[in-house]
Amino acid sequence: MKVKIEIDCTPEEARAFFGMPDLSAAHDAMAKGMEARIAEAVGAIDAETLLKTWLPGGLKGFEAMQKAFWEGFGDPGGGAPGGRGGGSSG
Repeated sequence: MKVKIEIDCTPEEARAFFGMPDLSAAHDAMAKGMEARIAEAVGAIDAETLLKTWLPGGLKGFEAMQKAFWEGFGDPGGGAPGGRGGGSSG
């Protein structure tokens, strides 16, 4: 014998039926706290400081990184390939 029972209810109704606590207030408080921390962190970002962190030598550091990149591809001139559009040849 096979018995199949279908219960049509919302998750909130199921939690109440099984005696589980309603954590929506705690969830809302946690979400508001995280939102406030994210807004504070985003407001503290300074683009100039961020770029100085990423590229310590400024434009010279970027040029050195670009040169190293092209040297890694075996470009003997150390610069960007002329007329190839930066794509791979093939």
